[in-house]
Amino acid sequence: MTTGTLGWFGILRLGLVQTALGAIVVLTTSTMNRVMVVELALPAMLPGALVTLHYALQVLRPRFGYGSDRGGRRVPWIIGGMAVLAIGGVGAAAATAWMTTNTPAGVALAVAAFVLIGVGVGACGTSLLALMATHVAPSRRSVAAMIMWMMMIAGIVVTATSAGHFLDPFTPARLIEVTASVAGAAFVVTCLAALGMERAQSRAEPEEPAAPKPPFLKALSEVWADPLARGFTVFVFLSMLAYSAQDLILEPFAGTVFGMSPGETTKLAGLQHAGVLVGMLIAGLLGSGHFGRARWSLRVWIVGGCLASALALVSLAAGAFMADVFPLRVAVFSLGAGNGVFAVAAIGSMMTLASEGQSKREGTRIGLWGAAQAFAFGLGGFIGTVGVDLGRALLDSPVMAYAIVFSVEGVLFVLSAVLAARLGQSQQGAARAPHLLPSRDVILQVARG
Repeated sequence: MTTGTLGWFGILRLGLVQTALGAIVVLTTSTMNRVMVVELALPAMLPGALVTLHYALQVLRPRFGYGSDRGGRRVPWIIGGMAVLAIGGVGAAAATAWMTTNTPAGVALAVAAFVLIGVGVGACGTSLLALMATHVAPSRRSVAAMIMWMMMIAGIVVTATSAGHFLDPFTPARLIEVTASVAGAAFVVTCLAALGMERAQSRAEPEEPAAPKPPFLKALSEVWADPLARGFTVFVFLSMLAYSAQDLILEPFAGTVFGMSPGETTKLAGLQHAGVLVGMLIAGLLGSGHFGRARWSLRVWIVGGCLASALALVSLAAGAFMADVFPLRVAVFSLGAGNGVFAVAAIGSMMTLASEGQSKREGTRIGLWGAAQAFAFGLGGFIGTVGVDLGRALLDSPVMAYAIVFSVEGVLFVLSAVLAARLGQSQQGAARAPHLLPSRDVILQVARG
């Protein structure tokens, strides 16, 4: 049950946890990835497999959420998860350094480290969202989602910039030092941000009688039996599959089809992320009602973001055949903006639906949706690259291969929009979430602008 007692300062405090998460993750999934492939000349499949392992561990998110539900405390899971993530991050840096002298031993340590990274991200991230879902008022959720994800992006940007400065000239020992410094700072920030948060909230809320705590599998099956929760899980999987499938192929597409240099494609990726930030701002501020009247519900913003993303992807597919005149940068910025709108609205809806289910099931629900998101994210990047490789091999045309993959992603976004629009149609969902628009009204509002 949502009490909505968390103020803006509390939301900003919890947003610092997202900043800390992003700071450690960017070093382990990007910087160490590059070091293994470039400096150590190891196969690219090695860091790819390690990152996939980190995503695979996200299947434990429902169990982590259930644990915080059962104990009635989120903060210990947040701080404990961050501690595990920090240890895993430092372990991954040590493993990368060890690979310079003993590759098999370094790889073995890296596997263990990325297991810890996956567990830490899952435990901390799931409990953080569950805490937000429990204590953020419905009118603030879109802005809260925007703040959380923008602060995570800020952590990624600041860490990538500052760590890049301190890593030069590169040595394995310097990699360990920088990673340990970032991990230690992230853990301290998390403790300062989260400690005392639940005590402050409990003083503002009436105590409820303790409800019976069912076993994990029974609690998970009860959540899965809810048509609204099950439908939202499928939506999260489909939309994140479409969202992530372009992640690893957009820069190669720009280089292969449009002849861009590595520096130009890197700037293009930066333009896409700028679009994501703009989309987040649009959905977070205009969808909240705090900056003028909120004209659309979160459901409409989800549908609109999915359809805008689909349109941008279809334009990229068509633009592959007219590279000389196609405004690639405009299309990529538009794709980022659509992604940002959809992402913020989806997270806001996730917090709403989690808190409107059975009491004390917020963590289990968010864990289920987080697992679907992580699984789709890991699978999407792989499918996107495989699709391009297969298309080039079978059709002997990179242009056609990229066009097909982008078109399929666009179809997935359209299917996601339709599913999101229909989620409120069931009688149970309509009874529990009357503020969510039925699908016909959603489509009409998006069409009318």
